[in-house]
Amino acid sequence: MNKLLLAASTAAILLTPGIAEAKKKKAPPPPAPVVRVVPTDPVELYYYSHGDAPIWFRSDASRAAATRLSSILRRAPIDGFNAGPALAAQVDAAIASAAPNNAAAVKAAELTLSKAWVAYMQHLRTPPKGLVYGYALLSPQSRADQILLTTAASPDLGAALTRMSDVNSTYRGLRDAAIASGMASADASLLANLERARALPAGGRYAVVDIGNAMLTMYEGGQPVDRMKVVVGTPELPTPMIASIIHWVTLNPYWDVPTNLVKKTIAPAALKQGDAYLKPRGYEVMSNWTNEATVLPASSVDWKAVAENPGALRIRQKPGPQNSVGRLKVPFPSGQDIFLHDTPAREKFALPDRHLSNGCIRLEDAKRFARWLMGSDPKMSGSDPEQFVQLPQGVPIYLTYLTAEVGADGKLVQRPDVYGWDGRPDRQLAAATMYSSVARPAP
Repeated sequence: MNKLLLAASTAAILLTPGIAEAKKKKAPPPPAPVVRVVPTDPVELYYYSHGDAPIWFRSDASRAAATRLSSILRRAPIDGFNAGPALAAQVDAAIASAAPNNAAAVKAAELTLSKAWVAYMQHLRTPPKGLVYGYALLSPQSRADQILLTTAASPDLGAALTRMSDVNSTYRGLRDAAIASGMASADASLLANLERARALPAGGRYAVVDIGNAMLTMYEGGQPVDRMKVVVGTPELPTPMIASIIHWVTLNPYWDVPTNLVKKTIAPAALKQGDAYLKPRGYEVMSNWTNEATVLPASSVDWKAVAENPGALRIRQKPGPQNSVGRLKVPFPSGQDIFLHDTPAREKFALPDRHLSNGCIRLEDAKRFARWLMGSDPKMSGSDPEQFVQLPQGVPIYLTYLTAEVGADGKLVQRPDVYGWDGRPDRQLAAATMYSSVARPAP
């Protein structure tokens, strides 16, 4: 009896339309996984790689600081970044649309602000044409992810925007002086000076040779602590712009005479006077350009041919009171055969225009500069030539060319453009190759 009732109940259930239809339906398939394509845009890639972590809308404080970006971009034509005002309008619209409860709008605004900020910072981090880097680590970091990582890492976003857009104290001073002078955008001269100034560091211990006014300034903690006069290259033999690091000082140095001076001065004089000219001045003819070079007799040289084309001939001046680089030389890698050095020609430092050298930089007080570099007085060990003294720590050095400065009234003051480089980056480029390593041929 029970079996009959169970069978009847089962049949009734199966015959009920709703239940029978439910039995026929299949369970819905699981949702397909979301596939996100790796973006090719560098800013979008940054967010993709960092889980879309916000920079500009991560807190009320950062949202407030985001408006600072807009004001920086509106000012940007003075930096030579003419796209700034248009990007500022996009930034303002993005901020207005980024309601806290609208995730899509916030994400879109993040991208808008970051793309504008990266474009501006990449402009500021473009090296001036003709600047030679002795070390790649001194070149500016201009990748989008580097810029955004630095920005995101700051606990105070507003302070980071100000600090990064100011670049360094020299750049900020020139820019603000231009604004104080009533300038709203950069002319060719200001643009050239800002481009050169922005290559300087923001802080630390370093030295700057301003080729424009022939002065060397020593910095510690980003602040000037000492300065001295220098003699730099003539307009015909301009000192190039270089960023490098000083690692040692050479005491009692030889001087390898530049090829142009061999042709212009030494060869004609040796042709007329021979050893009577060379020996009293300490000049030696060397067999090659290696450290193992030997001295050759001057009579073995065809001085008439050398006066026409010095080729690979190497002339060296021995250490001593007449040595043109004095008692001390400060080299640094650049591939340009340019260095700082002492000099016996002291009278040059009294001149108002000190663009008088063959490209290298003569120091008003070489011993004082070496003391600053080394932390103690440089001392020779005996009378051996070429004594290399390593610094306790490498010191960055920057050779730049400025034709503008901040006046006593806070406004921009123009200096003479001795080299004629303002608005002529091609001339800066030419100077960067004038003293290349071809001046010292391989043996």
